Amino acid sequence: MSLIGHLKRWPNIVPGASKIFLAGWVMGAFEYRQAEELKTSFVKHGVRYLFIGKAGAIILGFPDTTQDVDVFPENDRDNGRKLIASLTDIGFKLSPVREEEIIRGKDFVEIKDGPFDIDLVFAPDGIESFEEAWSRRSSVDGFEVCSIDDIIASKVSANRPKDLESLGRLKDFREYLRQQRVP
Repeated sequence: MSLIGHLKRWPNIVPGASKIFLAGWVMGAFEYRQAEELKTSFVKHGVRYLFIGKAGAIILGFPDTTQDVDVFPENDRDNGRKLIASLTDIGFKLSPVREEEIIRGKDFVEIKDGPFDIDLVFAPDGIESFEEAWSRRSSVDGFEVCSIDDIIASKVSANRPKDLESLGRLKDFREYLRQQRVP
């Protein structure tokens, strides 16, 4: 039987999405070890970054899943070069075009040529600047993470169906975090 006979078409969940996977395969999912690898390499190379999106919320304790790791790096050419060295160290294969996008801080850089999927979001919706987000960040076991308020603001501003779907749960989680901080 040909390879095509083993492919399964998954239903579209957003307009324009069409993915085909081998029967029995599952889409990759974010794992804590991926964030650990990134953190270790980022520290080694001096990268300024924040985890953002659902991956950031998960590091904060949000009980959910996501398919990739979202990182909000500082948009600075030197930081971009450090980021390239860091990603290359852990096995990402970056083309010269992709490296140029990282150095110039293209708003959104999706990388699928590595040990896991990562999205670099240099200009997240709903967040004014890296410095402002940095001042509100949470540090969790050495992970630098956007505040839950910034994660929510970004999802609200992006206004994508997949973000809006989890918004209520994220707001409930924010309330839970606030209650935990009160003695």
